[in-house]
Amino acid sequence: MQTILYMMPTVLTIAGVDSGGGAGIAADIKTFAALGVHGTCVVTSVTAQNTKGVLNSFDIPAGFIEEQFNAVISDIRIDYAKTGMLSSPDIVRATAGLIREYRLPLVIDPVMAAEAGGALLMDEAVGVLIDELLPLAAVVTPNIPEAERLSGFKIKDINDVKRAAEKIHDLGAGAVIVTGGHLEGTDVLYANGEFTYILGELVKGGTHGSGCTHSAALTAELAKGAPLIEAARSAKRFVEQAILTSVQIGGGAAPVNQLGHTLAEAERYRAIKSVEEAVELIENNKGFSELIPEVGCNIAMGIPNASSISDVAAVSGRIIRLKGSPRAVGCVLLGASSHVARIVLTAMKADSSMKAAMNIRYSEEALSACKELGLRAESFSREFEPEGVSTMEWGVAEAITKAGRVPDVIYDTGDIGKEPMIRLLEKDAVEIARRALEISGAMMRKLV
Repeated sequence: MQTILYMMPTVLTIAGVDSGGGAGIAADIKTFAALGVHGTCVVTSVTAQNTKGVLNSFDIPAGFIEEQFNAVISDIRIDYAKTGMLSSPDIVRATAGLIREYRLPLVIDPVMAAEAGGALLMDEAVGVLIDELLPLAAVVTPNIPEAERLSGFKIKDINDVKRAAEKIHDLGAGAVIVTGGHLEGTDVLYANGEFTYILGELVKGGTHGSGCTHSAALTAELAKGAPLIEAARSAKRFVEQAILTSVQIGGGAAPVNQLGHTLAEAERYRAIKSVEEAVELIENNKGFSELIPEVGCNIAMGIPNASSISDVAAVSGRIIRLKGSPRAVGCVLLGASSHVARIVLTAMKADSSMKAAMNIRYSEEALSACKELGLRAESFSREFEPEGVSTMEWGVAEAITKAGRVPDVIYDTGDIGKEPMIRLLEKDAVEIARRALEISGAMMRKLV
């Protein structure tokens, strides 16, 4: 059998180092990894930088920049390159000479200032960038202030953006994407004499490193063979997700989180798999049937930081008693159960680690078994339920308040037309299934 080797695209970033890890080469490498390309790098400058701004910087000598580049290019195939911080005229000239010599397809991110504050491009280097590097670019990705500097035009509206993009193209760039973080979130792409609007929205979150991340994502997609418009749209979506999942790590501008969306997807998968494993445990234990209420039961698990029902995995139908054995009706999906999901979401507000919940049939024997196992139980009464509220949210919150923490067990004795119920809470769906089976086992031992 012939082995087929997967050739991972390889890209090169020529940029500065942000000691705070939010922008520059750090942002580029994280973006490349998240998008499935291998990242290499040439360091042009080292900054003393944090979330509040650039405190100082040290430029790498042009000769050593060339040594780094030659070390990479002599051994590793480069499918696409991008530039970021090129602070001095000498660094711009050295970079332009290397790109020209090796004819690498190039994305230019014309970095001029840090998001948190601080100049990253000398005034005297701007002209060199325009004259020597810009004509080598397949794509250049200025934001509004950078587009103003490169074109010489003041930008106030979308027509000014288009005029600036045409001017930058006339300076030699193959294509221009004026990013829209400063203009209601829409990017303007100019290529082959045509304008394309890359629609987006201004999302809430930290934006430190957003420009680096966008250009790195564009580079990665182009390296994988995507057409320019498709690559621009993918890069736009990627940076929006990175901003949405940003994390405040200091006292200034929060850096974007290039792996936030990927990690969230991994957590969604983990929640689904945990619930599936829990269901399998339950279905393989016939004795659990005694714990299934008349309305059926369900088991749910939320992802970390779950904020809506769509962040909680559960059985799409219910777990019912079928021929004396427990059987799940439906598959495990995110957003499948508003009832048990609300228990999870309410518990997580009080203790973010309590991500799983399950409802089982109420009986004095079951409640006694819970207490025998050392589980902390708390109750609420539907009699005092206010009008216009969700029973699960109110009842669970009420029990948590009474207990002073999230208890292991929350129960109520029902009301007219409302079946009494026990709810189990745990950190993981598999653990909660095991706990339910322990309760079932304790009840059976009492019957023997």
